[in-house]
Amino acid sequence: MAARGLTLAYEDRTVVEDLDLEVPDGKVTVIVGPNACGKSTLLRALGRLLKPRRGAVLLDGTELAHVPTRRIAQVIGLLPQTPMPPEGITVADLVSRGRQPHQKWWRQWSDSDEAAVAHAMERTGTTDLAERPVDELSGGQRQRVWIAMALAQDTDLLLLDEPTTYLDIAHQVEVLDLVRQLNRERSRTVVAVLHDLNQAARYADHLIAMRAGRIVAQGPPADTVTADLVQEVFGLASVVVSDPVTGGPLVVPGPPGVRRQTPRGLPAHRRPIK
Repeated sequence: MAARGLTLAYEDRTVVEDLDLEVPDGKVTVIVGPNACGKSTLLRALGRLLKPRRGAVLLDGTELAHVPTRRIAQVIGLLPQTPMPPEGITVADLVSRGRQPHQKWWRQWSDSDEAAVAHAMERTGTTDLAERPVDELSGGQRQRVWIAMALAQDTDLLLLDEPTTYLDIAHQVEVLDLVRQLNRERSRTVVAVLHDLNQAARYADHLIAMRAGRIVAQGPPADTVTADLVQEVFGLASVVVSDPVTGGPLVVPGPPGVRRQTPRGLPAHRRPIK
């Protein structure tokens, strides 16, 4: 998947402008950046939920706009930021909807569909919730159910917009461990938006840092996450040390009481990396 000259807007408000992007195949890519920098907007365009104002998103070299909707659903699994379930639907029924792109008019349900749904619910710890209405679940339980539906879709490309929302720290780690495991088992390509820079540095193969609708830096976390980058993107004074568990970068904020600085415009030498 790639983007070329991508400009995204909501009515008259441009959010992403002239962005080029390459998503590495078979890797976990994580997009980070401050609020309203265009992270989720970019992910929506990659999932064809938002039509580009200019430029194009490419899937295997073909413009996403020219790919049939059914084919996209068979290839791309998307978990939006705040999905809304149909009223009264049970967990099992919602997860089962992930299998719809794989069904034909002459074969509505199969043993493989049943197995895919059961496997997705087992992996996300939602099996015991199967008969419960989704709208009666806690926020964390709902999030795991939506992830189960995306897994049941069984696509080679997963787009996850803040998949750890509403989860406590233990469940955040469980979900991100699961994402990493899914990637390793099948070389599944994952693109995720995360707010936590340290989680992004720990789980990403390829990290993309955005600000004001542009890519400031991208690459392996070990080469990308620096104190200068944290200052430039988030306006936060910090020290980057070695994670004692993974050996990767770990961002430690500066002393309490240090005033947060607002980043200025992008200098010429830090324009989007292509």
